[in-house]
Amino acid sequence: MGFNTTLFAPLSRRKFLRHSARAGAGMCVAGLGISSYARHVPQAFPAEEGTLRAAISIDTRAILHSINPNIYGAFIEHVDRCLYGGVYQENSRLSDERGFRKDVVKAAAEWGVPILRWPGGIFASFYHWENGIGPKSSRPNLQNEAWHEEETNHFGTDEFVHYCHTIGAEPYICVNHNTGTPQEAANWVEYCNGTGESRYANLRRKYGHPEPHNVRYWGLGNEPWKMPTEQYANFAFECGKLMKSVDPTIKLVACGLGGIPKPLFKKLGLDPEWNRVVLRKVADIADYLSFHEYEGNEDYDEEQGSIQRFEASINSTAADIELTKKPIQISVDEWNIWYRKHGLPPPRSIEEGVDEKYNLRDALWTASVLNLFQRMGDRVTMANVATMVNAIGTMYTSDQGMFLQTIYFPMKLYRRECGSQSLACKVESPTFSSKSFQDVPYLDVSATLDADRRNLAIAVVNRHESKPVRTTVSSNGTIGSKATVFEINGTSPEIENSFSEPDNVRIVRKEVNRTGDKLYYVFPAHSITVIKLSMI
Repeated sequence: MGFNTTLFAPLSRRKFLRHSARAGAGMCVAGLGISSYARHVPQAFPAEEGTLRAAISIDTRAILHSINPNIYGAFIEHVDRCLYGGVYQENSRLSDERGFRKDVVKAAAEWGVPILRWPGGIFASFYHWENGIGPKSSRPNLQNEAWHEEETNHFGTDEFVHYCHTIGAEPYICVNHNTGTPQEAANWVEYCNGTGESRYANLRRKYGHPEPHNVRYWGLGNEPWKMPTEQYANFAFECGKLMKSVDPTIKLVACGLGGIPKPLFKKLGLDPEWNRVVLRKVADIADYLSFHEYEGNEDYDEEQGSIQRFEASINSTAADIELTKKPIQISVDEWNIWYRKHGLPPPRSIEEGVDEKYNLRDALWTASVLNLFQRMGDRVTMANVATMVNAIGTMYTSDQGMFLQTIYFPMKLYRRECGSQSLACKVESPTFSSKSFQDVPYLDVSATLDADRRNLAIAVVNRHESKPVRTTVSSNGTIGSKATVFEINGTSPEIENSFSEPDNVRIVRKEVNRTGDKLYYVFPAHSITVIKLSMI
């Protein structure tokens, strides 16, 4: 968490007219990453005045690419109550003997978080890892320079790795590019992964961890854009070179620059050539190039439409990588809705902090991002929603308990029910436009098969604020007559979960029957749906 990518654009403070009246004027036909227009949708249902209709056609023989489960990852940082009071709370009846919040562990495990990024964010830019190892009684109590809070250092490297093992996630550690050194980063790798009789491997053993932690993923800093581009590129190269000399099997994530509208580069003092300069230097040692994307707007259609900007960020980053002719992948290792509590200057109330309260329309946007990651899974192979708990988090805790925010549910649903193979999918859908985005389809779709090619999952977001969309779903494969439907919805797009009403938004499961050679389904207004069908 740190420097914001898209939120510097002025936010609309009035509601624009909804576009349901215009819904029939445009019909987006999307397939294989291409958009065009059609004049009508095949009449799958009897014509009704004001009814929105759509069609989805899936080619089960056209597997586009594999989907890396790491796209469903999360991020935790030493900010506000994300870590202390969220992930970790010593001497609490809600925590286990290690200080891990049991309710958060349970929710993270049920989600199936595949990879967890730590310690930041901006916090990583000031973090010296040796302060967080050894007996807790001897760890220094310091000022958190990033967020102007007290830092006990009671949650350090060993606690983080054990936490990842507890929830079943891969650890992903971000090193300090700002006040740290390449040698410090290499020593951290040695502490975590060393197997010989070296100084830091023996230090790990001394502190009670005889077996290596085997941390595979390492970030070469976090949002270093205040540094001159060449300076960061040189740091990343020297850092990565030393780190891989300790353990050649690790995967390195270089810091890219994306998610920011080009007109803002000059205003913010950013280098538009950042990605290309960095990639020229690190292309032979980096495995990933990262960027961060935060969106959000008080206007419903502006928020839903911003998925177009997210897609443009991925395409722009991919184009920069393509120039290297190296198999570098994209890591979107911070992303989320963040605007209600963004930009609060220190000193801040930690009780308030950057704790966003998310509603159903935020969950719709989250599901659209996951659809995007699945469709672009040949480029995006890792992503980390920011954050997992409390500070702009998917979960919200107190000293009494926890509730799951609306954006938690698409993360869990897609991770658990979507397949690992992305399929070619053609979608004919009515569209809407907003102040900044044009011709956005109401239905956002991703289709996947599992590894055994026995189960087809169709993930659909109906972004329309008030109208259902009657849809014909067809496939060239032979599918069973019964479908399992998972739906996330609520009474309105503005509905939230809370301690008193924790189930306003949740996942509901039901069974439906298919008749004939097609599936006819009405996707409710402001809903997220995953339909699972067995392949015969």
